[in-house]
Amino acid sequence: MEGMADIGVIGLAVMGENLVLNMEDKGFQVACYNRTIERVDTFLAGRGKGKRLIGCHGLSELVSCLEPPRRILMMVRAGKPVDDTIQSLLPLLEPGDVLVDGGNSHYTDTVRRCAELAARGILFVGAGVSGGEEGALHGPSIMPGGDARAWPLLKPILQRIAARAEDGTPCCDWVGPDGAGHFVKMVHNGIEYGDMQLIAEAYDLMSRGLGMAPTDIQPVFAAWNRGPLDSYLVEITADILAVRDPETGDPLVDRILDAAGQKGTGKWTSQAGLDLGVAIPQIAEAVFARCLSAIPEERAAAAGLLSGPVGGFRGDEAERREILGRLESAVHAAKICSYAQGFSLLRAASAEYGWKLDFARIADLWRAGCIIRARFLGRIREAFGSRKDLPNLMLDPYFREVLAGAQGDWRAIVRLAADIGIPVPSMGTALTYYDGYRSGRLPANLVQAQRDYFGAHGYERTDKPRGTFFHTNWTGTGGDTASSQYQA
Repeated sequence: MEGMADIGVIGLAVMGENLVLNMEDKGFQVACYNRTIERVDTFLAGRGKGKRLIGCHGLSELVSCLEPPRRILMMVRAGKPVDDTIQSLLPLLEPGDVLVDGGNSHYTDTVRRCAELAARGILFVGAGVSGGEEGALHGPSIMPGGDARAWPLLKPILQRIAARAEDGTPCCDWVGPDGAGHFVKMVHNGIEYGDMQLIAEAYDLMSRGLGMAPTDIQPVFAAWNRGPLDSYLVEITADILAVRDPETGDPLVDRILDAAGQKGTGKWTSQAGLDLGVAIPQIAEAVFARCLSAIPEERAAAAGLLSGPVGGFRGDEAERREILGRLESAVHAAKICSYAQGFSLLRAASAEYGWKLDFARIADLWRAGCIIRARFLGRIREAFGSRKDLPNLMLDPYFREVLAGAQGDWRAIVRLAADIGIPVPSMGTALTYYDGYRSGRLPANLVQAQRDYFGAHGYERTDKPRGTFFHTNWTGTGGDTASSQYQA
């Protein structure tokens, strides 16, 4: 193929392949390379045949196909493979070249790489890419962050291949410095964990709780997807429930083992919440739910030993329909809480790292192409657009009204789940988070007294200025010396 390529792509697994095809379809010539050379040849002889692609059998060949300043997108596994690829590329690159990590790297690695490569004159970018195989091929949500000097060079390509919201806005824009892009993608994935668990709990309540078959549950999710819960995950849930096992003819979902896998981004999000002191219990519970699901043999043994409610719903069809209406309302409310926690974490990270994140624009990036795209992201954009200093999404007038209207149904569903022994960690924790956030007084005063009793950690008083600590000799035998104050 004659001419120089517009961009190079390293890594031809499904995401890399589909992004290459997306770029070529949008008019760009792409040079591509994979560490396993046979994959390059197979790709060009198959899906890439007849397209404006340059297959490369080495990194030096790839770099030579690109006119400076070069633009290279790495779609390789996070961790050491990214560092190894960077080290192999460095002798071949020149100052001003742009290197993009499009995988799910941990944001701290991106911070480090940005600094290291900036010292070599290389413009490094960590770009979160969401949307799975279909999104990569037809238009993903892209969240780039890193060296801002790279954005003018990347913008014409990334915004062209990105998904577009209904109003035509590209779901790709510059997020912020160093690790900001990968942090935003990490939080996206954390919210995704919460959403998926929430939907699974609704399915479980219908299946085990109400005794509904997948063929009965499928139209419920399909109907939900035409209302306030309109979202990608609800949509594909309806699709999944309609699929039959080709061997048995049974609903395929009934043949799938109840042990969920994970790749770590939900765990990273939960850890970031702990590191930054931000309550994101719904996301963490979704991670723990997957951990609990991963021991099916142990759970099966426990099922025969531990007692609890037996049986489910015993009402008539009218009562069942009433419960389904309540369940839709409860899922909507809990979903709002999941996003509220995610944006609270983004706010804390923005302040901690000086990223100056634009929360309204982040909501824009998630309106199409990504896994957590949902109708109410437009409302989230409006909420942060009208009040940039909004401390929590639940305080926005629109969402405050939705939560107020839903909480009766929400509480009823959580009570029902407890009564019939169906675990709802996401839905229940969301309600606990809501009640905790709206509590003007929590029992932490007793916790502080306990800490002071056994460890002389001190406590603040309601009638004294914040930041002034006191210690009590609770037993009469201890000393008056208090421990120093610090936040872990």
